[in-house]
Amino acid sequence: MIEHFFTCPYCWETISVLLDSSVLRQTYVEDCEVCCNPIQITPEFVNSELTSFQAVNIEQ
Repeated sequence: MIEHFFTCPYCWETISVLLDSSVLRQTYVEDCEVCCNPIQITPEFVNSELTSFQAVNIEQ
């Protein structure tokens, strides 16, 4: 598991998530730990290294 810090697309606070580097590409929804709004998270890994990360507002 890798801890990754990013900015919430709703409240702009820096938050963190734990990412499983054994799954090459995944998309899931997780609530912001500050404002509780749902964020769609899409990390991508190559050789256990995070190569892409998106955290987007799903209520657009």
